[in-house]
Amino acid sequence: MADETPNQTAEPTAEEISEQKAVRLAKRARLIDEASDLGLGAYPVRLPITATIPEVRDRFVGLGVDEASGESVGLAGRVVFSRNTGKLCFATLQSGDGKRIQAMVSLAEVGEESLAAWKELVDLGDHVFVAGEVITSRRGELSIMVREWRIASKAILPLPNLHNELSEENRVRSRYLDLIAREQARRNVIDRAKVNASLRATFTGLGFVEVETPMLQVMHGGASARPFVTHSNAFDTELYLRIAPELYLKRAVVGGIERVYEINRNFRNEGADSTHSPEFAMLEAYEAYGDYNTIADLTQQLIQDAAKSVSGSHVVTWADGTEYDLGGEWDRISMYGSLSQAVGEEITPETPMSRLKELADEAGIEIDHPIPGKFVEELWEHHIKGGLVRPTFVMDFPEDTSPLVRGHREIAGVVEKWDLYIRGFELATGYSELVDPVIQRDRFVEQAKLAAGGDPEAMRLDEEFLRALEFGMPPSGGMGMGIDRLLMAITGLGIRETILFPLVK
Repeated sequence: MADETPNQTAEPTAEEISEQKAVRLAKRARLIDEASDLGLGAYPVRLPITATIPEVRDRFVGLGVDEASGESVGLAGRVVFSRNTGKLCFATLQSGDGKRIQAMVSLAEVGEESLAAWKELVDLGDHVFVAGEVITSRRGELSIMVREWRIASKAILPLPNLHNELSEENRVRSRYLDLIAREQARRNVIDRAKVNASLRATFTGLGFVEVETPMLQVMHGGASARPFVTHSNAFDTELYLRIAPELYLKRAVVGGIERVYEINRNFRNEGADSTHSPEFAMLEAYEAYGDYNTIADLTQQLIQDAAKSVSGSHVVTWADGTEYDLGGEWDRISMYGSLSQAVGEEITPETPMSRLKELADEAGIEIDHPIPGKFVEELWEHHIKGGLVRPTFVMDFPEDTSPLVRGHREIAGVVEKWDLYIRGFELATGYSELVDPVIQRDRFVEQAKLAAGGDPEAMRLDEEFLRALEFGMPPSGGMGMGIDRLLMAITGLGIRETILFPLVK
C-alpha cells in the first residue's frame, strides 16, 4: 500500500534539499530531452483528464474489496506517498481539496520501459496523470490500475514531511505547503468562501446593494487609525490607503442607495497581533431609516447565517473541539452601567477627568490621552471585556471618542454606538449615524485640533464629505465588521490562520 511507507520522519537539512533539488532538476532535463521518446515531458500544457479524484471517490464508494469496476478514468493528482516494489509500484495521489486515491503501476499493465521510467522519474510532490481501470485493492482501498501515466508537473523542491505538522511560522510564510499538508488549512479557505457567500446572500435577501469604493484616497477618514501614506506620480499628490469605506458609503446613501454595503480591504498602519493585521477584510453596511438597534439586529442575523453556512447550525465547533453557541438573542449591556457596577460607583459622562485618572491608577492602567472618553473605554476594557463569554453588544459610548456617531436621544454626552464582543474580542461596531452636517463639522474641527496636537489617529476635516451631507442624508444605522475576525469567531483560530496570505516580516 502506498501510505504504508511515508517519507523520512526527519525534515531534510538545507544541504539535503540542495542535493535533492539537483537530482530533480536532472530528472526535469531528462523529461524534456526524452519527451518525444517517452511521451512524457515535464510540464505538458494539457492532459486527457476525464474525472477528478473526489468524483471517482464519490462514484465508486460502494465498490467491494478486491473488485474491478470495469470502468476506466483519467485523472491527475499530487504524489504524497510512494512505494516502489519490483514489478508493482504504489502511489497516493492527492487532489487540491485533500481527497486521495491510490495509483498502482504494474509491469503487466504499463510495460518494462514505462515502469522503469516511473521508478526513475517520479518523486514525492510531483503532479502526475494516470489513466486506467478503477479497482479496489485486497485491503479495500480504492485505486487506479494504471495502464498509462504522464508527469503533469515536475516538482523541483521536496515536500515537507507530511507526518510532522508545520510550525505556525512555516504555515504562514509558506501557505501553499500548509494547504498541501493540512486539512484545517484547506477547510479555512472553504469556510471563508462560505461566509462571504452567506453575507452576500443575507444582504441580497434584505434588499441591500453591494458597491465598491476607493482604496486610494486623498483624505483618510471613517475611523480613528494611523493610515499608510503613498504618493501618486500621475497626480503628484499624497494619497492614503483607506482605513475605512464609511465616508464614501454614506455618500452613496445621500445619493439614494438607501441600503448599501461593501466587502473589501482596509489598511491601518498599526500593530499586528493575534487579533490585528495591518491589512484586513472589512464589511461595512448602511441602512437608511434604521438606527443602532436595527443595525444590531442585522449584524446578529448576518453572523448567525454565516455560522450556519459553515457548521449547519448556530453552534460552531472551533479548531480545538470547543463548541460555541452563536444562537438566540444576544445580550445588550450599557458601557457606563456595566463599568459603574464593576468599580462600585456611578460613572457618567460628567465624571471628572481627575476621578477617571484615579480609577485608572487604582487599576494599574497607563492612559496617555487628553479626552475623558478614552479613560472610560480603557477602564471598561480592563474591568469588563475579559468576562464576556456570550456574544454581547456593548451599548452607548462616550461622545468624545465617536466623532461620526449621532448623540444619544436620551443621555447627554453619550452616542448611540455599540461594539459587539465575541470570544472576548471586538468583532463589529454599529452606530446611529450622525447626519447633521453642522454638528458633523464641529466634530471634525475637534478631531482636526487633536491631529494638529500630534494625534496620528485623529480624522481630518473632509470638506467633500461635509458637502455631501449638506444635500441631506436620511437618518441611518451603520455597521462595520472584520471578515477575518468573523472567521475567528466561527473557527476559533487566530487571525493569521483565517487570512490566506497574511503579511509577515
